[in-house]
Amino acid sequence: MENPFDDIYFMKKALQEAEAAFDKGEIPIGAVIVIENRIIARTHNLTETLNDVTAHAEMQAITAAANFLGGKYLKNCTMFVTLEPCQMCAGALYWSQISNIVFGAKDEQRGCGVMGTTLHPKTKIKGGIMAEEASKLMKRFFVEKRNLN
Repeated sequence: MENPFDDIYFMKKALQEAEAAFDKGEIPIGAVIVIENRIIARTHNLTETLNDVTAHAEMQAITAAANFLGGKYLKNCTMFVTLEPCQMCAGALYWSQISNIVFGAKDEQRGCGVMGTTLHPKTKIKGGIMAEEASKLMKRFFVEKRNLN
């Protein structure tokens, strides 16, 4: 029997979080953290809501998952995030020792790859999962934002 809990399944959950961010006027990035096919954190950007430049979806997810697990390390966890993590988030993910990062759309300007950010040596990263859907949501957000101004 095929496992229904694959990368697409969890990325869809992250995209639901991105939609929630969009609805709040936040840059639409969503994240979930999973351990053993169980979501232990679901979050989205809250930088505008909290008036906090560090309130990225990934940062919120790291805190929520650490609280759930009762410890600061996210070993055996996978983060699904709709946009490639930025340098700040990748740094926090480094310190969390997360096992896997799966992202949707690549961030050609500020992503951890283009910035040359080092991840933890045991962390595996994979991109491009539902990239088109994540990218379309981001583009729609910025088109609407420009039209309002």
